[in-house]
Amino acid sequence: MDFATGKLHNAFKLSFPFALQLAQILTKNNKNNMKKLMMICGLMLGIAGFANAQQGGGQGRMMMKPEERVKQLDEKLKLSDDQKTKLTAVFTEQAETMKKMREEMQGADRDAMREKMQKVRAENDAKVTAVLTDDQKKTYEAWQKEQRAEMQKRMQGGGNN
Repeated sequence: MDFATGKLHNAFKLSFPFALQLAQILTKNNKNNMKKLMMICGLMLGIAGFANAQQGGGQGRMMMKPEERVKQLDEKLKLSDDQKTKLTAVFTEQAETMKKMREEMQGADRDAMREKMQKVRAENDAKVTAVLTDDQKKTYEAWQKEQRAEMQKRMQGGGNN
């Protein structure tokens, strides 16, 4: 076994239990072993993809774009064009503020960051309700309660419904 194959062998041996077989397959050259190699590679990719999906893709959940959030509210509240314009500005400002906060608080105290973000969300919610009519406010508040209940259910292991 040459040096490069030996290093590959050791790296795989540490990574996955079936990697030893993969290293052996790499050193032989016939169709049957090639099929095994392809199946093992497919299995490894599948496992890696599944693990990544279970961890939320490694990036966490991203916020919706301001336009998407306005569209979502429009479906619930039947917004006027003026309200859509104002809410797009509110959500754009919030997204920029949150992004800046995340960059500034990188590696900082998570509790302090959570408090600041909750404050920004509360201020943003006040700006949203200031744009809405009284009927829209009632619908919006009821929808917010539903959203919080769904979030609690997911956090308690209720699944992704």
